[in-house]
Amino acid sequence: MALDNNSTKVITGKVRLSYCHIFEPQLNDAGELKYTTAILIPKEDKETVRKIQAAVNAAAEAGKGLWGGKIPSNLKKPLRDGDEERPDDEAYAGHYFLNATSKNKPGIAKPMGRDAQGKPKFQEITDSTEVYSGCFAKVSINFYPFNAKGNRGVAAGLNNIVKVQDGDPLAGRASVATDFADENFDDDDDYGDDDGFLD
Repeated sequence: MALDNNSTKVITGKVRLSYCHIFEPQLNDAGELKYTTAILIPKEDKETVRKIQAAVNAAAEAGKGLWGGKIPSNLKKPLRDGDEERPDDEAYAGHYFLNATSKNKPGIAKPMGRDAQGKPKFQEITDSTEVYSGCFAKVSINFYPFNAKGNRGVAAGLNNIVKVQDGDPLAGRASVATDFADENFDDDDDYGDDDGFLD
């Protein structure tokens, strides 16, 4: 069965990005350069979850030819439960997640209203600090079957990302603004005056 992009492609609802490497590719475990991001899907977004499950099932059907004519009982599926697999990570609580990758750089943009025909307009994002682990986006992904080194499953391909909202960074360290949010610098001495420093 040939892969039908219409049945294996999903446009998500609002999701959160994590482990986001979308401006520069990273080496994966197989030594391949890939653009990648984890996508955190709120469990209450049942429509996105439904669409992903349907697309995974369609990709699995298309993969029968790779797997000897039937879907393996131990098929690896991309959608995972954050509460079960990342119980110590607050960002993953109440979310499903999957990892999406691409050999080619994804399209990265933000919405810019609508044109005269009512179609959405977009502006490309080239600043790598603007789309980051922790921000919110809508993502275009496609699912495809694989059979590699004895592993059989369905993987998620990363197509395009549209940033829709900022969020607290998930980069592993707090920003300067977060660390010093409660500090009062108004009463401190002139910062540029070195006179008497450590006298």
